[in-house]
Amino acid sequence: MPRLSVLMIRTALAYLAVGFLLGALMLVHDSIPLGDLGWRRLLPLHVEYLLLGWFAQLAFGVAFWILPRFRSGAERGRETPAWVGFALLNLGIQAVAIGGTAGGSSILVFLGRCTEGLAAGAFALHAWPRVRTFGAKA
Repeated sequence: MPRLSVLMIRTALAYLAVGFLLGALMLVHDSIPLGDLGWRRLLPLHVEYLLLGWFAQLAFGVAFWILPRFRSGAERGRETPAWVGFALLNLGIQAVAIGGTAGGSSILVFLGRCTEGLAAGAFALHAWPRVRTFGAKA
């Protein structure tokens, strides 16, 4: 498995673990109050980590690994856009998570969402040439 896929999938698993932990803490707090720490403010962080941190990151990692490879030249084409997508996705996730938990800073959430969109675009730029009809030669 390529190094970028390993990194993306491991990062996705870390987001899954943290997202589930946050969800579990909020559920426990509903039954047994854990103090007045504003547990409900963790909901945006929980959602962001599970939806984009876990799901999107896992999809990027598996797609990078499994999309058809090229027969000549670099096996997976130019990897730089995929690496940029990985960095931008994680930067955007953290910006949205911080903005969502810090009193709903709308500008930080907006910038984070823009960064996540750029991450999707960068990854698509990498993946586009690898998506082709079955049996087509590259």
